[in-house]
Amino acid sequence: MNRKRGAYMNSEWNENQWILHSLKDDLLVTDEKGIIVRIHEGTGNIYDVKAEKLLGKSVYELEKQGLFTPIVTPIVLETKKKITLVQTTKQGKQVLVTGIPVKDEKGEIKRIVSYSHDVTELMEMKTYLDAMEGEMQRVKSELMLLRNQNLSTEGIVCNSEKMQQVLRTAVHVSNVDVNILLLGQSGVGKTHLAKLIHNKSTRSKGPFIEVNCGAIPDHLFEAELFGYEAGAFTGASKNGKVGLVELADGGTLFLDEVGELSPAHQVKILKLIQEKQFYSVGGRKPKTVDFRLIAATNKDLEKAVAEKEFREDLYFRLSVVPITIPSLNERPEDIFPLLTHFAEQFEKKYNRKRTFDNAVIHALLAHEWKGNVRELINVIEHAVVVSSQTLITMEHLPHSLHRKKRIQDVEEHGKMKLNDALNELEKEILVKAKKQYKTTTEIGEALGISQPSVVRKLKKHSVF
Repeated sequence: MNRKRGAYMNSEWNENQWILHSLKDDLLVTDEKGIIVRIHEGTGNIYDVKAEKLLGKSVYELEKQGLFTPIVTPIVLETKKKITLVQTTKQGKQVLVTGIPVKDEKGEIKRIVSYSHDVTELMEMKTYLDAMEGEMQRVKSELMLLRNQNLSTEGIVCNSEKMQQVLRTAVHVSNVDVNILLLGQSGVGKTHLAKLIHNKSTRSKGPFIEVNCGAIPDHLFEAELFGYEAGAFTGASKNGKVGLVELADGGTLFLDEVGELSPAHQVKILKLIQEKQFYSVGGRKPKTVDFRLIAATNKDLEKAVAEKEFREDLYFRLSVVPITIPSLNERPEDIFPLLTHFAEQFEKKYNRKRTFDNAVIHALLAHEWKGNVRELINVIEHAVVVSSQTLITMEHLPHSLHRKKRIQDVEEHGKMKLNDALNELEKEILVKAKKQYKTTTEIGEALGISQPSVVRKLKKHSVF
C-alpha cells in the first residue's frame, strides 16, 4: 500500500487521480458493494479514525458499528444520481456528505465517490438561530399582548391591524394638546376612543365633559354650553348655572355629533375654539377656559363643507388631526374578541354564566353590523338576559339575526346545508386572516384559537 500526498489507495495514483484528489482532501471511494477502495486522510480526520484502517471495510458494517449514519452509497445506487445528505458521526459531529455515481461504458455504477465537510458548527449555529427566532417570536407575541392589554384598558378591544393602527395614532397624539376629529359610522366607538385619548393625556386628572351636539334643543344650546347668570331668562335658576364648557376647564371638552350643529351654533363654537373665551347667557364679562378639544361625527364633513352646510373654517379648526375609526364590517377579526369581552362583562353584571352555541358564534361573525360595536353590545346583552339556560342558542338572538342576508344567499343559490354554510364561512374568515397576518401564531391570536387549530383548519380548507 502506497501513500502519496496524504492519499491511501490500493494502487498507484495516475495523473488524473492526482488532479482529482487535489481538489478535495476528504474523498472516499467505494465500489458498488460498498467496500472502501480509496480514502484520504482528511476523511479519516472527520470521523476521528486513521484513514488506512478504513480501507477494505464495508460502509454498511461501519454504519452498524456506529461510525457514521446514514450512509450515502445505497441511496446513490438506488437513485443513480448525485445525492447530498447530513451524517452524524460516532462523536456527534454533523457532516455534509455528497455522493456521486461513477458509471462504466454500459451505464453501470462501478464506483461511488463521496466527499464530506464537517458542518457541526454550522448546524449548531442554525439550531441557535432557530431558537433565537422562536424566542423573538415569543417576545414579540408577549409585547403584542401587553400592548393590546394596555390599549384595552378603556373598554376598547381589538385584534385587527386597522384598529390597532387607530389606537397607536390616538395614543401617539394624546400627549399633544391638539384638536382631534374622530370620524366613523355610528356605534364604532368614537366616545370610547375620545376617553382613551383623554386618559392617556397630561389632562387625565382633569374632567372629561361630553356634549352631544345633536341632542340639545336649539333654544337651550347656549345655556347648556355656556351657562347662564341668575335671572337671565324666564324660568332660569335664581342661582344661575355653570355651563359644560366651564366644567371642562383643565380637562377635555368632547363635542360629539358635531356635524349636527346649526349654522348659528357653528359660529359660536368657532369663536370658542379660537379665543378660548365665552360669555354666559346674560353675562357681561368674558370667561376664559383651558380645555383640550376632541370632536366626533358620523357625517362626511368634507361633503358638508362643499355643500355649504358646514363652515370650512370650523372644519379646519376641528380636524387638525383627523382619525377615522373603521366599521366593524371592515375588521371582522375583532368580532369574536369583542363578543368574548362583552359576554364576560354582562355575565358579571347579571350574575349569569353563559356560553355561546357554535351556530350563534357563526351567525354573529356573518352578520352585517350596521350598528357596529354598539349593535353587537346590545345583541350580547339581549342574549345573556333573555336566555334561561347556560347555553345561548339561536332562539335567544334578536329576530333580525335569525335569517341573515349571507345565509339567505346560500339557501337561495345552493340550498346549502347549515354545516356546509358554516364551513364556507370558516374558510372565508381564514382566507382573510391569512392575507392579513404573516404567521399561523398571529392568525390564532386574531381569531382566538390555538396555533395547531389554525394549521389544521388551513389544511382542511386548502388555504395556502
